[in-house]
Amino acid sequence: MPTRKIEKQDWKPFFDGLSKVGGLDSKCAEIEVLGLNLGDHIASEWVPMFGVTYNSKDDVLEVGLEGLDHLIHKPKTIHVEESPAGLLSISVTDEDDLQHIIRLRDPLLLPGKSSP
Repeated sequence: MPTRKIEKQDWKPFFDGLSKVGGLDSKCAEIEVLGLNLGDHIASEWVPMFGVTYNSKDDVLEVGLEGLDHLIHKPKTIHVEESPAGLLSISVTDEDDLQHIIRLRDPLLLPGKSSP
């Protein structure tokens, strides 16, 4: 799927719009953080998601997950990958050139127990 860049002036309205339609609160997210000095590390692995907000006053992108808030201070660029079914991933590069990749998916539905 193609990615597109979200311009800085559109960050707040873009993420506010996602929150209003409830597009992320039914998703699970995996967050991978990559950097030359850091290497590659998984910050969260398929955790239920509450949403993403951008605070322009503090210049912080907040990814709200069950039991964790992943904060990205001073983002420089944001790219999103979308499909007709919705948002697939968000890639954020911060001021330290760390790349935060937020992958999204629908939660796995486990089959219900059948009674004996």
